[in-house]
Amino acid sequence: MSDESPSDVRLKLRNLTLEDYPQLARLMETIYPDIGGAWPAASIKRLIQEFPEGQVVIEDSGHLIAAALTIQCNYDRFSRQHTYDDLIGRREQMKHDPEGDALYGMDLFVDPEYRDLRLGRRLYDARKEICRNLNMRAILAGGRITNYHKYADDISPTDYIAAVDRKDIHDPILSFQLANDFEVKRLLKDYNPQDEKSQGYATLLEWNNILYEPDWDDLSQHRKSVVRVGILQWQMRLSKSFEDWLSHVEYFVDTFADYQADFVLFPEFFNAPLMGLGDQGNQFEAIRFLSTFAERTIESLSEFAITYNINIIAGSIPVSEGELLLNRAYLCRRDGTVDYQDKLHITPHERRDWVIDGGDKLKVFETDAGRIGILICYDVEFPELSRLLARQGMDILFVPFWTDTKNGFLRVQRCAQARAIENECYVAIGGSVGNLPQVHNVDIQYAESAVYSPSDIMFPHDAVITESTPNTEMALVADLDLDKLAQLRHEGSVTNAKDQRLDLYEVKWMGKS
Repeated sequence: MSDESPSDVRLKLRNLTLEDYPQLARLMETIYPDIGGAWPAASIKRLIQEFPEGQVVIEDSGHLIAAALTIQCNYDRFSRQHTYDDLIGRREQMKHDPEGDALYGMDLFVDPEYRDLRLGRRLYDARKEICRNLNMRAILAGGRITNYHKYADDISPTDYIAAVDRKDIHDPILSFQLANDFEVKRLLKDYNPQDEKSQGYATLLEWNNILYEPDWDDLSQHRKSVVRVGILQWQMRLSKSFEDWLSHVEYFVDTFADYQADFVLFPEFFNAPLMGLGDQGNQFEAIRFLSTFAERTIESLSEFAITYNINIIAGSIPVSEGELLLNRAYLCRRDGTVDYQDKLHITPHERRDWVIDGGDKLKVFETDAGRIGILICYDVEFPELSRLLARQGMDILFVPFWTDTKNGFLRVQRCAQARAIENECYVAIGGSVGNLPQVHNVDIQYAESAVYSPSDIMFPHDAVITESTPNTEMALVADLDLDKLAQLRHEGSVTNAKDQRLDLYEVKWMGKS
């Protein structure tokens, strides 16, 4: 390409055909003179017949200039120690396994005249796309370390690999593979004794398909890739009775179920209207009166979760346990199980006027629509909690809140947005609006419920999935793509979880498990 400018190049990515063999053979002879040159025509023919979608080439105006040859293999077998001969049958036939759950990169090469155009990256991207489309578990490859012979007298192959990883040494193949998100899983000894430049060694490289979905026989083990969440920006209204209040709750559960939501989130203290049924003269007693409805409330919500086939996050309600009063959020799953998360950090108002105690447990909840965490209002302002949940694989953080003024709401909102970025998860916040003139401490409220995403290219530009009109009763519905989270955690512009400096600091849970 020395006599051409990039504007003269006409590239086309396509699958390899039998007619390409003469050009393919000439290219391989040029690139691999030290390890046998070109594959026989019969080998390439069989490879095209058995796995045509795995053989990819790039041409320039009809001239073949790059290629990637790939087979399917069994991951468990070839993620362990193996040699090049284990992949080659008699008469130099590559052992393609049509039942394999992974791809194995046999060869990838580019005409030396075109190496400044990053065509190898295009071929790797094509391989990754094939891996995703075929729902393969990973791409494996035995990678040559072609500059190792220059250092073999001074350092071991493992030290050489570490030096390449640190960029202290450049290796034409390994450096390129590391730059394309492959990880070195192990050193392969005697991989190809014919490869004198690599001294017979190779690296076992692996690229994981984060979108891989096993073929589950048990449907209960299947993970949803898109989760639909509903958030109710709840209007506080006086209730004539527990049944009157519960009828409003059921109405909204039914509504979100009609939209086939997987979750519905109610706000913190969404049963506060029931305080109006008791004596308001003593706030200490009024909140404890409200706690007497806890058992009936959760029994009813659990029944709704089953009947309407939706997971209900009962934002929070006061619950008495012995001498303690706790602010507790319940998760009523649609399979009939019930779990809960207590508020851990109690606000000065709750502590002073209602004498509420903080809980002492933190957990991630397994659901049929992903792993979720629940932090009640003030708790989201403490980033350590979300970090601990993220370490347990949390995908969605639900934050039921109750704030009276906009500045109070902004503390919750901005902390929630930060938690989404820090922990590479979705954060759904839901609050209440309106007022209850006959109930003390529920005088005014402010809420703008929303769902926030991490801030990266695959999400909305402002990292807001959806948000409500302020101070208006609203039902929000949003679809959350969990595959995008998996992509972000491995291939994002920044990868917060992977890049934590755990050698310098740590966050450790000291409470009950």
